[in-house]
Amino acid sequence: MANLAPLADTQRIIEWDELPESVREIPDGFNPGEAGVLMKHQVEWLQLIHSVDLAACEKCRRSGITLATAYDDTITAASRKSAGGSNIFYIGDTREKGLEYIGYVAKFSKVIVSAQGSGISSIEQFIYEDQDKRGESTQQITAFRVRFASGFRVVALSSRPENIHGLQGRVTIDEAALHKDVRKVIESATALLIWGGQLRIISTHRGLKNAFAELIADIRNGLYGKGGAVFKITFDECVANGLYERVCWMQGIQPTEESKKEWYLRIRKAYGPRKAAMREELDVVPRDGEGSAIPGVWILRAMREERPVLRLAFDDNFKNLPMDIRRAEIAAFIQRELDPLLARLPKDLRHFFGMDFARKRHLSVIVPIIKQLNLSRKVPFAIELHNCPIDQQKQILWHLIPKLPRFGGGAMDATGPGQTLAEETWEKWKSVEQVNLSQMWYRDNMTAFVQMFEDDMMDIPKDAEHESDLRDLERIDGIVKLPKDDSTDDDGVTRHGDYAIGLALGDFACRVCKPVDIEFESVGQRVSADKQPTYTDRGFGAVAGGNDFSGY
Repeated sequence: MANLAPLADTQRIIEWDELPESVREIPDGFNPGEAGVLMKHQVEWLQLIHSVDLAACEKCRRSGITLATAYDDTITAASRKSAGGSNIFYIGDTREKGLEYIGYVAKFSKVIVSAQGSGISSIEQFIYEDQDKRGESTQQITAFRVRFASGFRVVALSSRPENIHGLQGRVTIDEAALHKDVRKVIESATALLIWGGQLRIISTHRGLKNAFAELIADIRNGLYGKGGAVFKITFDECVANGLYERVCWMQGIQPTEESKKEWYLRIRKAYGPRKAAMREELDVVPRDGEGSAIPGVWILRAMREERPVLRLAFDDNFKNLPMDIRRAEIAAFIQRELDPLLARLPKDLRHFFGMDFARKRHLSVIVPIIKQLNLSRKVPFAIELHNCPIDQQKQILWHLIPKLPRFGGGAMDATGPGQTLAEETWEKWKSVEQVNLSQMWYRDNMTAFVQMFEDDMMDIPKDAEHESDLRDLERIDGIVKLPKDDSTDDDGVTRHGDYAIGLALGDFACRVCKPVDIEFESVGQRVSADKQPTYTDRGFGAVAGGNDFSGY
């Protein structure tokens, strides 16, 4: 059984270069069997998952828990049934997460399985038959797997609750709090325990009211008896267990105390004013709220290709320059960066925009939107301004608006300092809405915005910062909005979901703004029906009872 042939339903073999760099950059000499390769918390996690039926891990970001789980899953799938072998099913929140995990399994198998003298097949992409509660096939879903000579396999599936029905073996749900339907995924997976399966649920928190946080509380309160256990690992504990030294080892550099301090502080400061997010993602302290309003899988689906994001940041001296110098610099930016993008916009479709305003602490974000014929939204590019004087923000915005083809309207943040610019823009273009970002506005409009992502009606540029901004939107007391910003740190470029609000305002404009059509009045002389039409040369419309379009 050393050379297993692919099954008939295999679509194609995944090439190694298709896998994420985080998988491909594991050194060839990596041997998980050597003492000390796994960090202390990774070993403790593996010990726990073999002692209980239901193990939940609340973790910080990049803790290595998924990597350790993939290592253990590889050994399990490669083992005979008499030695504890079993099928493994992995369910991540995105397709990319599943491919990353299955890549880890393939990498580990080169060391573990080859040492036993048995073979495996390559990573296979295949079609998985989705089933409803009655066991009937509903649709076909792309999945990934690695098959072993033991007869067992490791399979990475999508995050649909129905996928879990009928599975038997060990199931891992990764980043559970970010799944589209967290509660149903957990409920479906829990049923595995009836027939002796094992369930591992791993995630960074996404709000105190998220179903994952509720599961953690239920296990700690003893609702699952002795068969359930919680494992918690924070960023500081990972660092204490040698995380930085392993980062250096992977990069081939020598760790020092000074470089370790700089690395640690850089990661902490990267959250800027988002202290609640930092505590949640690094210190495993869930925020108040019900978790992400837009699941990560919807956001990644909407990010269909790379498109320009124009980022302009100024130091504090820029505002002290003479006005003509400031305007000249912005004019050069417009000519060099913005005009070529405006020239490529489709001339036959309606265009709208949204703008989230900030003067210094956060970002001003301008998001033009093309309203497609099927009513979907497409963002051709975005503009981000940091520490930009109001006059220069106005210079950019007022250059952009008249160049948006078939301009239909816009929506601007008129809360606080943004009110002046919003009002002046409304005075010039009456189809621009002035929006007070209040609790009532979020309640009345953000549900429709989220629905656009669920219905796959958003087409936005691929951008890591924009993904983070959209993930910052939470459902708090039933209302989709940004959590409160509790920091007073004004240093550097900081974000507080700025792109998410700019995009939401643009979507709002697409829904409520009523384009003003150009009025037309014919100057041609009408004649009675019994007379022959006459034609004039006074321009289009200057006809009497007939039309002659020659030469137009």
